[in-house]
Amino acid sequence: MGWIESITEAINYIEENLTEKITIDDIAKHAGISPFYFQKGFAMLCGFSVSEYIRKRRLSLAGNELIQTNRKIIEIALDYGYDSPDSFTKAFFRFHGVTPTAVRRQGAMIKSYAPLTINFMLKGGYTMDYKIMEKEAFTVVGKAKTFAYENAAIEVPKFWQEFFKTGGNKTICGMYGINMDLEMGGNEFQYMIADDYDPTKEIPEGFITQVIPKHTWAVFSCIGPSAKMMPEINQKIFSEWLPNNNDYEIAEGYNIEMYTDVVNYPKGIQDEKYYSEIWIPVKKK
Repeated sequence: MGWIESITEAINYIEENLTEKITIDDIAKHAGISPFYFQKGFAMLCGFSVSEYIRKRRLSLAGNELIQTNRKIIEIALDYGYDSPDSFTKAFFRFHGVTPTAVRRQGAMIKSYAPLTINFMLKGGYTMDYKIMEKEAFTVVGKAKTFAYENAAIEVPKFWQEFFKTGGNKTICGMYGINMDLEMGGNEFQYMIADDYDPTKEIPEGFITQVIPKHTWAVFSCIGPSAKMMPEINQKIFSEWLPNNNDYEIAEGYNIEMYTDVVNYPKGIQDEKYYSEIWIPVKKK
């Protein structure tokens, strides 16, 4: 099953089970993808997390039921995963801008959130610079923190800001940003700001080491401001390179950002010529 087909299967499964308890593991298993790359790929293709999509679809359908049926509000809340009227009302208001009671009693307007459909379209030629690289196992040292997939796009940049603010860059440069989900399952992953480990030096307090296994890596170059180019290339990997690649597929739960030394660029990571890379572990299909 191809990448686009797998994501489509996942969406269909979600739609068929919106009133049931759905886990990321269940969805990914049904789609034939590891939870790690399902969540990452879904966010890259769709622009939002799996959990966000499920929540909005449930609240949209709950709003329809309030209008079209006479069922009690608590019954509708329970059907769509909320165990109390208060939690349902808060979530409903954040999404629709009105309370369930206002919809039922005053006919207030609600928002509609339609099911996703994934269409793969040919857009003409595109260029992605990449290479396939064999690399032996290597050890890194750095700061690590666990993140939920749902809010990672906001929290990981904050982790980098905190790292620089507290002087972590005086101990290591931050050559790598390493995304690790070794079990390739669940709703969380570990992210590490790291450098290559020098065994002749002591491990600084508060830092850890991590062995990155031997792998074949697809290495994608990013040229330009990293905050712009990293997400753009990541999105292309999952929406263009993977769906069209007949030779390789994802091998394991790693995703590595490699940053070159900012001293070589007048504007640092904001420089239009700044060079960075994204490494994806791959294997032959």
